[in-house]
Amino acid sequence: MADFRNLRVWQKANALSVATAEALDGVRGHAGVILRGQLLRATFSIQANIAEGSSKRSDREFARYIRIALGSSTESASHLILLRDLGAIDAAAFTSLDSRLDEVGKMLSGLETRLSSRDPDTPDSQC
Repeated sequence: MADFRNLRVWQKANALSVATAEALDGVRGHAGVILRGQLLRATFSIQANIAEGSSKRSDREFARYIRIALGSSTESASHLILLRDLGAIDAAAFTSLDSRLDEVGKMLSGLETRLSSRDPDTPDSQC
């Protein structure tokens, strides 16, 4: 399989993780701190699952990890909305992170579709 660092979707997910950590640095309050931790874990999970999946021997296995990353992306979006609704993050931070999450989610969906539609008898190629 491909080196995960060369995958555009991993690069975008990594940038999303960094941006999320930076945007949430000042979040305070009991609910905000709990959600901050949940959002960071979910966001970090996106890139981790892409990386782990890229090391698998088959497209089918890789696609399974991409589906897990998609789940983490959806979880991240839900936590982000709740942080916004609780007033823990401002509108600009929400919009920026939400846009990045949407882009990563679309890239993951496209990759999962591509991996799932490949002929299982064909050797793996770089995604």
